[in-house]
Amino acid sequence: MKKGIRYIFNLFLIVLLGIGLWYVFSDNKEKIEASVSVAEAMGGGDQEGYLRATGPREFIFPDDHGPHPGFKTEWWYYTGNLFTENGRQFGYQFTIFRNQLNPPEGDADSLAYGKDWNTNQLYLGHFAIADVQAEEHVFEERYSRGAAGLAGAQTEPYRIWVEDWEIKRIDSIGISDKNFALQIKAAMEDGASVDLNLIPQKPLILQGEQGYDRKGEGEGNASYYLSFTRMQTNGSISINGNQLEVTGSSWMDHEWSTSALDEGQEGWDWFSIQLSNGYDLMYYQLRNEDGSVSQFTTGALIDPQGEKILLGPGDVNIEVLDSWLSPHTGSEYPSEWRMNIPKAGLILDLATLFDDQEMAVSVQYYEGTLSVSGRMNGEQLSGNGFIEMTGYEEDE
Repeated sequence: MKKGIRYIFNLFLIVLLGIGLWYVFSDNKEKIEASVSVAEAMGGGDQEGYLRATGPREFIFPDDHGPHPGFKTEWWYYTGNLFTENGRQFGYQFTIFRNQLNPPEGDADSLAYGKDWNTNQLYLGHFAIADVQAEEHVFEERYSRGAAGLAGAQTEPYRIWVEDWEIKRIDSIGISDKNFALQIKAAMEDGASVDLNLIPQKPLILQGEQGYDRKGEGEGNASYYLSFTRMQTNGSISINGNQLEVTGSSWMDHEWSTSALDEGQEGWDWFSIQLSNGYDLMYYQLRNEDGSVSQFTTGALIDPQGEKILLGPGDVNIEVLDSWLSPHTGSEYPSEWRMNIPKAGLILDLATLFDDQEMAVSVQYYEGTLSVSGRMNGEQLSGNGFIEMTGYEEDE
């Protein structure tokens, strides 16, 4: 059996990281030890007392672009493919995760950013830049407690941050409280950085069943999941001492949940693709330990006007054509695919633009930019995309 990241989407092991951070900063050691055990974290953790995604709900904006205390895990996730004036390509990933260590107690699920160091909110950021021409992938991780202004998430004014890494609303380019422009600013210790403005080009997408996205069989094994699938992006990237002006397109996911995935699920392959004909595609394939595809695999094809076509596991066939063995971790990841979606007349050839885009941080996974080509109803098309892969850790 692989040492899979089998449970809650992207970083359920943040719980373990959070316990360590809390232990360092807090004087209340008994509370730390009682919050969750290692075995509980690996098995989904104690869910009692937390809010859970149990069915469709009404979304209210701008509030639902902000944090959802009471749910155990939440993230704001951005990826994009950007180009200089002469065509040099860069990919980037910027994600901030919120983790709640203890269930809410009455009004104690509020998010405090004042001088008080006591908080049960922990934040983690992942930031990566992929230089396609140089085949260079640089990344960094940072984390902080959600107090004393070190990290947090708020709606008014809209801001999500970990230290000086931040996502914030640009009021001067505002569209509405549902669809608004954002700025992302982040810099690594070695000087690699981004300063980007993102403007939605399509309406906000409610993934799954009107934003309710089931991940497993049990009640509450689900998340609330929102996406901007195409955001015009302009700004600058700095890498190796060079600052470059770039334009391109980004993708945003915002997701929050408490419960874990089903125990028999080993990992997932998550595709986000922007096609040259104006269509966008999100598809994640949940993989079971026996090699089968989970029935809770799902996706969506978004047309140029922003209308969604829901996709299930029977609608999409994925064939792996090649793979890459990481020299860093010994993990072997797929690197080339053929994707066939007959109901949309869509056949895509996908490949990582270069192999080494692994994120060897506190939780190991792969996040890489893709080349995209294919046909839709007989017409040739191209595109850009990203692939996220988990559960490919080296066999024990």
